[in-house]
Amino acid sequence: MSGMYDLHMHSLFSDGEMLPVEVIRRCAVLGYQTVAITDHVDASNIVPVIRAVTQARESAATYGVTLLCGVELTHIPPTEIPGFARLSKAEGADIVVVHGETVMEPVAPGTNHAAVRCRDVDILAHPGLITEEDARMAGENGIALEITARAGHNRTNGHVCAVARLAGCRVVINSDAHSPADIMTDEVRISIARGAGMSESECREALALNVEEWLKGRR
Repeated sequence: MSGMYDLHMHSLFSDGEMLPVEVIRRCAVLGYQTVAITDHVDASNIVPVIRAVTQARESAATYGVTLLCGVELTHIPPTEIPGFARLSKAEGADIVVVHGETVMEPVAPGTNHAAVRCRDVDILAHPGLITEEDARMAGENGIALEITARAGHNRTNGHVCAVARLAGCRVVINSDAHSPADIMTDEVRISIARGAGMSESECREALALNVEEWLKGRR
């Protein structure tokens, strides 16, 4: 499952503007092979959102896209992150994203640290001014740090890239798309990666990630 991917996208099951199938169709037209719909969840909606997004798998396959059903654990108290991550996987989520300590929102301190310690978490999204210690822990646990195209959240992309490089931690390039205009072309994906300070070889490696192999290796 290599090729174009986006592992952090939203639908109208949280604060996105599109049905899951529209997200998928628009991505298919741009050449994506793998799409993760990772709507914002907490205790109030985690189970119904996972079950609802799963229903779009067949339509995604018809359009030639592998749909990963995911969640973004958002503003959850840090002590509760491991439990909700485990619950997500038990309910059938393919991928668990944690809403990291972006400089744009009042995310609870300690969220990054709790996320990178939890092997049921796959991606720490827009982790803001993450510490090198937490990046190293993410690397040890196979958790990827996100380089994001999302306005505001992307202010710290350069820092995330530099710390991930020092820590030997994997990075992924995601849109955090909420609307059609947010979905990245391949050219935009490259510009986001290079703009974060990634070298040409780092950019190629990150954008060519075999998502299936990576996730399988994490189980």
